[in-house]
Amino acid sequence: MPRYFPALVSGLMLITHIAHADELRDRANAIFQPVPDQVTEVRGQAVNKDQVILGHKLWFDPRLSSSHVISCNSCHNLSIGGSDNVPTSIGHGWQKGPRNSPTVLNAVFNAAQFWDGRAKDLQEQAKGPVQASVEMNSTPERVEATLKSIPAYVSEFKKAFPGDKEPVSFDNMAYALEAFEVSLTTPNSPFDRFLKGDDKALDAQQKEGLALFMDAGCIACHNGVNVGGQGYFPFGVIKKPGAEILPEGDKGRFAVTQTANDEYVFRAAPLRNVALTPPYFHSGEVWDLEQAVAIMGDSQLGRQLKGDEVKAITAFLHSLTGDQPQVAYPTLPASTANTPKPE
Repeated sequence: MPRYFPALVSGLMLITHIAHADELRDRANAIFQPVPDQVTEVRGQAVNKDQVILGHKLWFDPRLSSSHVISCNSCHNLSIGGSDNVPTSIGHGWQKGPRNSPTVLNAVFNAAQFWDGRAKDLQEQAKGPVQASVEMNSTPERVEATLKSIPAYVSEFKKAFPGDKEPVSFDNMAYALEAFEVSLTTPNSPFDRFLKGDDKALDAQQKEGLALFMDAGCIACHNGVNVGGQGYFPFGVIKKPGAEILPEGDKGRFAVTQTANDEYVFRAAPLRNVALTPPYFHSGEVWDLEQAVAIMGDSQLGRQLKGDEVKAITAFLHSLTGDQPQVAYPTLPASTANTPKPE
C-alpha cells in the first residue's frame, strides 16, 4: 500500500463529511432562520429604550395584581426558560390556570400569542393575564390607580410616552411590557451556529436528529425562526392522544373562532429552548422530552418512532437552547398612602 494512501482516504472522508454537512445545512436554512442577536423593531416601529426600561420594572412588579403577590415573572420566570415548570400556573387565590404557561422567550417571533392565538401581538397579550380572574385578577382602572399613586412611575411613564396627554394608562403599561419582552431573545444556540456555518456546533447525533426532524415531517408545523409558533394545527392529526394529555373540555382555538374545524386546534408550540420548559403540551401533563417527541410522532405523524430516532430528535431539540437573557432584578419604586391595598 502506498504510504500516502491512508492520508488520501482520510482526506476523502473529510470531503464527504463536509459535503454532507453542507447539504444538511442548506436544507435546514431553507426551513429555519437563526434567532437574531437583537430585535430593534416591533410592528414597523423602533423599540423605545425608555419603554424597555419601564417594562423591565413592570414585569417584576407584583402590584399589577390585586393581591400584590403575582407578577408577570411569577408564571414566566426568566431564570428557568421563561415559563414556570409546573403543569398549569398558580394564580389569584391559589387557583390553577387552565393551560400550561408558554415561554415568553422569543415570543416576539410568534404569529400570535397564547395557545389559541387569541392575542395578535405581545401588547394585546400583556393585558390578558393582568385582568384574568384566575391569574392576576386586576382591572385597568386599578392598574392605572396603582401606577398613578407612585410618583416615580408617573415620571417614568412621561419619559417613555412623551407625546401622550395621559401617559399613565393601561394601554401604555402593555406597550412598555411588550417593549421589554421584545428584548427576551435567545440567540447563539448550537443550532444557530450550525446554520451560520459551524459544522462542529452540532454533534453527530444532533445532526441525525435534525435530518429526522425534517424527513419525518415535523417541519410541517415547526419551522421558521422560532421552530414553531406560526400556525394552528389539530392535536392528533392522525391519532388523538388520551384525555390526560388532550383534555376533552379544552377545545383550543374553537373558543376563539367558534368554528367546528377549530376544535382541538392549537398553535404549534415554538421549540426554541424547549429542553428548559417542561412539562409539555397545553395540558402540561408530559414531563419527559423524549416522551413528548414519541407522542408527537404517533399523534401528528402517524409514525411509531424507534428508540434511537426519539433520542436523536431529542438531542437535536437540546441544540435549540440559546444564550439566555441576562436580566437583573430591578429595584421598584415604593408605594404611597394612595396606592390601592392588596386584596
